[in-house]
Amino acid sequence: MNRIWSYVRLSALAVLLACASGNSPEGMDSDTTAQVVPPQPAPRGDTPDDPNIQRLEREARALANADGCENSGQCRTAPVGNRPCGGPRTYLVYCSLTTDSAALFRKLEDLSRAEGEYNRSHGLVSTCEFRMPPDVALSGRSCQAAPQRP
Repeated sequence: MNRIWSYVRLSALAVLLACASGNSPEGMDSDTTAQVVPPQPAPRGDTPDDPNIQRLEREARALANADGCENSGQCRTAPVGNRPCGGPRTYLVYCSLTTDSAALFRKLEDLSRAEGEYNRSHGLVSTCEFRMPPDVALSGRSCQAAPQRP
């Protein structure tokens, strides 16, 4: 997969350089007008600027209840969103005793699908690091993301 993206990037760079220098890319007539649109960076902030995606994320977060667990083993994480390069944008922490996990994951799947379609239709790109779920801890009877270790 990395080789394919490297090839795509190199090909796009070659077309951009050819257009910038006034030369036509190989195989194109000089009369042909080529419009090269570079991929857009992902929108800044946590959630794409799309009302449907924002609604789905709000609904998913409303289904996740962090309170009510008796021990930290009952605390869970769930992936949220779909980054342009793949993988979740972030994770949410919830209590498995007080959350309808099946409903939560159905909503998160809807969100991931909608965000993936949004990313593809807008030609978005992002960095390709994999974001790991946070460790979880129980404070009182509330699940929380544990502080990150250095």
